[in-house]
Amino acid sequence: MTSARVLRGAAGAAGLLAVGELLIRFVVSDDVVFPAPSTILYEAVLLLVSPDFLTGLGTTLTNWALGLLIAIGISVPLGVLLGALPPVERAIRPVLEFMRPIPSVAIIPLAILLIPVDGLMKISVIVYACMWPILINTLYGMQDVDPLAKESLRSFGFGPLAVLARVSLPSAAPFVATGVRIAAGIALILAVSAELLAGGTAGIGVFVVQAGSGNRTDLMMAATFWAGIFGVIANLALLAGERRLFHWHRMRTGAQES
Repeated sequence: MTSARVLRGAAGAAGLLAVGELLIRFVVSDDVVFPAPSTILYEAVLLLVSPDFLTGLGTTLTNWALGLLIAIGISVPLGVLLGALPPVERAIRPVLEFMRPIPSVAIIPLAILLIPVDGLMKISVIVYACMWPILINTLYGMQDVDPLAKESLRSFGFGPLAVLARVSLPSAAPFVATGVRIAAGIALILAVSAELLAGGTAGIGVFVVQAGSGNRTDLMMAATFWAGIFGVIANLALLAGERRLFHWHRMRTGAQES
C-alpha cells in the first residue's frame, strides 16, 4: 500500500469522523443512544486497560485462529485432491455449489442445538464458514496450473506426486493464500456473531451484549471498533505476506500494486 493511498484513507476516515461528530453534537443531541465518535474513541482507548475486555478479546482471537487453522487444514488438502481428480470434482461440484451460498450465520442456531460445548460450537461454525473460500480458491488454483509445464515434467519421467509437488502446488499457492485472506475476515465475523447469538463467558460479542444490557452504547461501539481494527490489521498482514511470498505471481498476472 502506497503512502498516498494511506494518506487518502486517513483523510477520508478523519472527514467521516468529523461529520459524524458534528451531526451528533448539533443535530441528534442524544449521545446516549448515538454516542459521538470522540466518545467512542475515548472509550475504545480505555478498553485497552479493561481486564474484562482483554479477556474477551483473547477468547475471540483464539477461536478465530483455531477455526481458521482447522479450515486451512481441511480445505487445502481437499481442494488439492479434487483439483488433481477432475472426475471426482465434477461429481461433487453440485453439492459444493449448493452448500456454498448458505449463509454461515444461519447455521449458528443449528450448531447451538447440535454441539453443546460452547467453545467447540463456535470454532465449528468458524471452520464451516472458512472452508468455502479456501476450498474454492484452491480448486481454481489447481485448475489454473499450466498443462504444458505438467506435461513437460511427465515427459522427463516424473510421476504424479512429483508433478504435484513441483508444479501444481507452487502454482496453486497464490490462490490458496487469497482464499485464506478472504476466510480470515469471514472467521472474525462468525466469531463475533456466534458470541452475540450463543452468548458465553467471554468474547467481544459477549462484551457487546453485556454493554447493551447496561444501555452502554458507547462501550458497544468501542468494542465493535476494535473488532474492525483487528480485521483491518489481519487483512493487511496477510496481504503483505502474499506480496512478499508470491510477488512472481503478481508480475505474471499483471496485478496492480494498491
